[in-house]
Amino acid sequence: MRITKVTTKTGDQGDTTLGDGSYVSKDNARVHCLGSIDELNASMGLALVTLSEEHVADLESIQNDLFNIGGELSIPKVEKTLLHEDRVDFLEKRIESINKQLPPLEEFIIPGGSETGARLHVARSICRRAERDLVSLNNTEKLSTDILIYVNRLSDYLFVLARLVIDKSGGKEIQWDRSD
Repeated sequence: MRITKVTTKTGDQGDTTLGDGSYVSKDNARVHCLGSIDELNASMGLALVTLSEEHVADLESIQNDLFNIGGELSIPKVEKTLLHEDRVDFLEKRIESINKQLPPLEEFIIPGGSETGARLHVARSICRRAERDLVSLNNTEKLSTDILIYVNRLSDYLFVLARLVIDKSGGKEIQWDRSD
């Protein structure tokens, strides 16, 4: 795809064009999903600028996956999937590898701990919202199950990566204090 013009003025009345050429309202459930995935991708880019080099390639790869998910979402009734099913396996392997390096959780933790950890927690929470938006859309228009599984695993990956980053930076995880 070649983008030659950014300002098209076609959305000035509250509609937008999907990848199949159809027009929908900008408050359409599919457009909400596209926006959530875009926001997730941008938040991961924000985390990337402070992330240590060892995890950069993984996050950049995941950002490409998010573009593939957006591509699929932009075309209703898409027949060709852009997100490859092995990408779920990729995330699951990364989660397992990272989790082996971490102490077990005894309680919920408060997001924060370090700047990069906090950025990853923000990305994780945006990921959870994107997942909720995708589930809502899936209730009316069936989506690829790979997309739903992938986004669910991605929030887990972002959680364990945030914990690892906090641990490696010398930051402190603050556990939820269950005040009685």
